[in-house]
Amino acid sequence: MTASLLDPAAREWKETLQHVGHDMYHVPDYVVLDARLYGGAPAAFHYERHGRRLLIPLILREIPGSGLRDAISPYGYPGPVGRGDPVFWDQACAAFVATLREEGIVSAFIRTHPLFDAPAPVLSAHGGLVHHGETVSMDLTVDEEEMWKQTRSDHRNHINRAKRAGTEIVFDDWSRLGEWVDVYHDNMRRVGATSYYFFTVEHLTALHDAVGDRMHLVVALEDGEVVGGNTFFSYDGIATGYVSSTRRAPKRYADELLYDSVRRWCKQRGDRVFHLGGGKGGANDSLFSYKAGFSPSRHPFHTWRVVADPEAYEELVRERKPGADPADLTTTFPSYR
Repeated sequence: MTASLLDPAAREWKETLQHVGHDMYHVPDYVVLDARLYGGAPAAFHYERHGRRLLIPLILREIPGSGLRDAISPYGYPGPVGRGDPVFWDQACAAFVATLREEGIVSAFIRTHPLFDAPAPVLSAHGGLVHHGETVSMDLTVDEEEMWKQTRSDHRNHINRAKRAGTEIVFDDWSRLGEWVDVYHDNMRRVGATSYYFFTVEHLTALHDAVGDRMHLVVALEDGEVVGGNTFFSYDGIATGYVSSTRRAPKRYADELLYDSVRRWCKQRGDRVFHLGGGKGGANDSLFSYKAGFSPSRHPFHTWRVVADPEAYEELVRERKPGADPADLTTTFPSYR
């Protein structure tokens, strides 16, 4: 049995990905670049027993003024992923908690991956498992006529209107990235997003350089002007959105046309599923309703909250958020942040 925190260059990280189902969010290059945005250190917990493996990508952060650290998931749906029965998962999760504690890591906030089932009872036994809602995926193995039938009537109407208006969809013209980022930033300002979500041209370019043809840019043009676009991954049969944004204007339906174009493009490339994600924070909100109009496929989304060092955790909460209950893992986590 081996249990350890891996550096992104560790061969065990890449070897594990060859043995377990995973997504782009689990690839070392992705975790490295996302850690730069968070100001943390990229890592992954690795567990192996009798040839079975488990991996959890992490970003390790200093807890100011404490000499301790905590861990969070990279942006997206990065884990945990593994292959084994519930007994194996129980052993791996116990080793995860013990390894964090040994490394001076007080807590971990993990976003589960809706397409890769981890046994909920096991995760709950080693921390708090909070269900936030559902995510939406499109089944790309059905024919295009069936995909169209699965699309809600208002989306079909808007897609047809965008086509009649002459909206043009262009894939992988990275010279348009700066124009689309301007659109994206305008939208982030409109919704009051935090600074983390203002992904820059430099970050997106570095990510594309790192992962190559597994990352794509698609833009919508109206009279030659970029009015919307998506960045998305296409990796090992799974297409998944990264960030997207379209300028708001009356009777403009470029956003629906972008989703429709991406799914058809990914299907032609051989992808099996297009994971759209869910509402804000996993909520059943207007964003979720919008995505749900493209497909009937649903997947539960959870976050896993692990307290590896209960004494240190309680002390931090008492010192920094005295009104919080250290035993309540269902609210803001970790409570001392």
